[in-house]
Amino acid sequence: MKTLFVRNIHPETREKDLRELFSHHGTVRGLKLPMDIFTRRCKGVATIDMEGHEARAAQAGLDGSMFNGQAIQVREERPRGKRGGRR
Repeated sequence: MKTLFVRNIHPETREKDLRELFSHHGTVRGLKLPMDIFTRRCKGVATIDMEGHEARAAQAGLDGSMFNGQAIQVREERPRGKRGGRR
């Protein structure tokens, strides 16, 4: 399972729109689209879970493509490293 991080999403985008877009490249296992609680508009980012080969195909096919009038950026989410320093 791979997690894709999507940026530059139009504020009027809904979860079903993103699910439909990414489902052309495989099965979307999970999708998180943060919304502003006051305006009910998308915050411009999302995370999408897909199987490895499907996620790579989606990244290759959708990175830089136009979606709802904006060029979206699709990257593989990298796990955050350990924080902190010397003790």
